[in-house]
Amino acid sequence: MYIIGSNFDTIQKHALHLYIVTVHFTGDNIMSKSPFIESIRVILRTKRYSIKTEKAYLHWIRRFIYFNDKRHPKDMGELEVEQFLSHLAIALKVSPTTQNQALCAAIFMCRHVLNMDLTNMSFKFAKTPVRVPEVLSHNEAIAVIDKLRGVHHTIGTPMYGVGFRISEVLKLRVKDFYFERNTIFIFRSKGQKDRVTMFPELAKPQITKQVQKMECIHQKDIDEGYGLSSLPPAQIRKYGKAATNLSWQYIFPSTTRCVHPYDGYVCRHHLHQTGFRKASKKAVQEAGFLKRVTSHTFRHSFATRLLETRHDIRVLQELLGHDDVKTTQIYTHVLGKHKSGAISPMDAS
Repeated sequence: MYIIGSNFDTIQKHALHLYIVTVHFTGDNIMSKSPFIESIRVILRTKRYSIKTEKAYLHWIRRFIYFNDKRHPKDMGELEVEQFLSHLAIALKVSPTTQNQALCAAIFMCRHVLNMDLTNMSFKFAKTPVRVPEVLSHNEAIAVIDKLRGVHHTIGTPMYGVGFRISEVLKLRVKDFYFERNTIFIFRSKGQKDRVTMFPELAKPQITKQVQKMECIHQKDIDEGYGLSSLPPAQIRKYGKAATNLSWQYIFPSTTRCVHPYDGYVCRHHLHQTGFRKASKKAVQEAGFLKRVTSHTFRHSFATRLLETRHDIRVLQELLGHDDVKTTQIYTHVLGKHKSGAISPMDAS
């Protein structure tokens, strides 16, 4: 479905079509949804925004409408947007990142749906503070991973061993692992970029066992008349029934089947991020560490460990998938080692 231009009536017709498709596949009550919100959803999907961005933008646009007593956005302007953003910053005291996300949602709504630019608005993007990331030492990271159980232990190993983002490791499919080449292919990561990274030897036995477990789940799905994995719309149209092949399945499948949010077919998605986050938080407590550890801490720890072992920062940049080496250089600050090699007077003697 493609929309050319920003004609509001045309967008509304496409939104109505999306309603009908949704009802056909899921049985949702279309009258319970807003045509305006659905028109924004259509444009987001036409422009290939991720489902995560779609949910975030629609959340803030709904908040904006409710803040203004459910007035239609086409009857509002820059003043109402400024008042809403000021309310978030002053009354609710949201973080700069959250504030910027709400502003991005408002700009998208005005520019692509209402054909209105917020050029005269005094409210600008908030400056986000640059923080030095919290990291675990090698021994601390291993201790936390050892406290993880079951599938979460299998997830935690490549999180630290490869430097994955949590979304990257959960989206891995069987076909992404190259055992003989010792590499892992990462498809459409952050910024829609592909990359190839290392495959640790210690992770191979765990991944092999996980594939065997996943194969049993997949075979049960096929026996019950299902077997499709969650795929982008273009790929499911291209491969069709071939997408039931084992190679397309997620390594870490969800415990239940679901309805695909775009195409409406029944499929098995991957595990949700919250499960690992809760498990890692519990593991940190059991290990007795007082640091604030998130799923991203394993990625930070991977990067810091490679710099400690004197790996080139350009190699690290490629492994992490950073566009700019300046993003990677923050890990040099984590080590606390200055380029000048300065030594504290307390240690000089």
